[in-house]
Amino acid sequence: VYRLPTEAEWEYAARAGRETAFANGHITGEEECPNLDKIGWYSKNSEGKTHPVAELDPNAWGLYDMHGNVCEWCQDKADYNTAVITDTYRNGVIDPISNKGSNRVNRGGSWNYVAKDCRSAYRLRYLPENRFLSLGFRLAASPPGH
Repeated sequence: VYRLPTEAEWEYAARAGRETAFANGHITGEEECPNLDKIGWYSKNSEGKTHPVAELDPNAWGLYDMHGNVCEWCQDKADYNTAVITDTYRNGVIDPISNKGSNRVNRGGSWNYVAKDCRSAYRLRYLPENRFLSLGFRLAASPPGH
């Protein structure tokens, strides 16, 4: 069964076993990531466009373009004006899916974002009917019957 990942699943996959802001080990997302060019398309290296998947290095779990290229839709709904924003992945525990609000969560940053907005924990939201050149999706698979 294919579906959009939950926000927690997306962040868990993006971090690939690390607790740093970027899968290649950079600790803080508040400053430029010196090695983001190796793993993600963002405002400084994208030439203002989306790129084919797998042109840059994957994270430790073999996943490409988790940082930048396109923001990715998640299952979770979010109304940031009323919902408390928390980390979705903490100490190996995945939070349950959020169903508050009418906006859907997007993760990962995009080719037109600055480096700090491509970090693992960065999140934003749009109404599901929104369409942008910098917005896409990644599928997750569930075993049949789940």
